[in-house]
Amino acid sequence: MRLELVPGLFLAFTLAAILATATGLGAARPSSVPSREADDAAIQAVLNDFHDAAAKADFDRYFRNWADDSVFLGTDATERWVGKQFRDFAQPYFTKGTGWTYLPRDRHISLDPAGKFAWFDELLDNEKYGECRGSGVLTQRDGRWLILQYNLSIPIPNDMASAETARITEWKKVNGPAQTK
Repeated sequence: MRLELVPGLFLAFTLAAILATATGLGAARPSSVPSREADDAAIQAVLNDFHDAAAKADFDRYFRNWADDSVFLGTDATERWVGKQFRDFAQPYFTKGTGWTYLPRDRHISLDPAGKFAWFDELLDNEKYGECRGSGVLTQRDGRWLILQYNLSIPIPNDMASAETARITEWKKVNGPAQTK
């Protein structure tokens, strides 16, 4: 039996193989890339160290976990700080020895197939604000995971949302809408 190649079909398979290789679809990570378990452990360590450093007001250790071009989104709609802006905001608190303590629980981490980005969400317990949520994105640079974006929010139970958002609307009528710096 002789196998004959159909020119159009051969070209289609060749192009599909090139496209899959170029985009990384269907490709396994190279052996030099850490495993999913190693990435997960490294990301857990970064996030745990980030929270521990904040609780101990350790400025240098806290910001070692951040990318220089990171974004922090706080609970207030005006709180959007990029890179150095967030460092400048946090510096006086940490200098006084006043950090902030958020105890993480129920953390979920996802990774992109190439292992260069991760995103997460976690529930947090805070003495003043109660249950909060942190979510964000990490990037891997020079073999280290760094926080690229962190978003701190206060979840509102659905049954309370209408009343709370109405209170916020009334507050904004007096104080004006939020404007980020």
